[in-house]
Amino acid sequence: MAWYKEAVRLELQPESREQASIRPTQMLFHSIVAPWDEHRLYAYWKNSTSLESHFGVDYDGSLGQYLSTTTRADANYQANRRPDGTGAISVESASNTKATDRWADDQLEALVDLGVWAHRTHAIPLRACRDGDDGGFGIHRMFRQWSPSGTSCPGDKRAAQFRSELLPAIVARAKKPTPAPATPKRPVVSLAHIKAAQRRDPGLPQGGAAYRAEGLVVETALYKAGLLAKRWVDGSLGSKTLPAVSEWQERLGYRGRQPGGDADGYFGRTSLVKLGHRYGFDVKE
Repeated sequence: MAWYKEAVRLELQPESREQASIRPTQMLFHSIVAPWDEHRLYAYWKNSTSLESHFGVDYDGSLGQYLSTTTRADANYQANRRPDGTGAISVESASNTKATDRWADDQLEALVDLGVWAHRTHAIPLRACRDGDDGGFGIHRMFRQWSPSGTSCPGDKRAAQFRSELLPAIVARAKKPTPAPATPKRPVVSLAHIKAAQRRDPGLPQGGAAYRAEGLVVETALYKAGLLAKRWVDGSLGSKTLPAVSEWQERLGYRGRQPGGDADGYFGRTSLVKLGHRYGFDVKE
């Protein structure tokens, strides 16, 4: 199985356990034709359609991954049903409701990094696909095998961007030497500070934060857990963070979403330490 570490893992079931394996040889880019973030797209595919993609990318560059890239996703029609077992990694991206906008700068940056990862992980060739079965990178509209009724996806402006910006940037970045990974220093947050921030931040002006740096560490972990949208990762532990903490507490087995309940959205030592253990920070008193 292959999961991109920069994406929030929002695994679709039963697709993840029931759909066939593929050997990815292509990465194909789409537009959702809706301004949806990765969580809204997950809810759509979970509840109402079987035409899912592997990834969803919001305007701010935040990414969700819904299936391992070695599991078939049902976008792209015959690109994922070839008899030799090869298939395509499909990537949806938020757009306006007519798919007439360009990829935003943050979106484009995320797509480039994702394309480089796909090349290095699955040896996807650094070229545009030359036909519907050829390995490489493409957009949904390129070949009839990928959309039997025809499509304009991802829109004219993004189709032009694919040729002039996206694919050249993937190729250029993939050819640079891979830097040796640095050993990251684990951040440390104070339990007392996080508790104080949860009491104070909701009453401060919009975006106000009692302990912004530590709040960012905690909210980034909640984002990586798939519990908080990236746009709310601002260091302020306010009203948008509270339900995310409640959901984290429920994952740990706590119940009771009311003041003073076990899953009321206010961190205790156990819930904060376990979040840090899972997502890379330490807790002091």
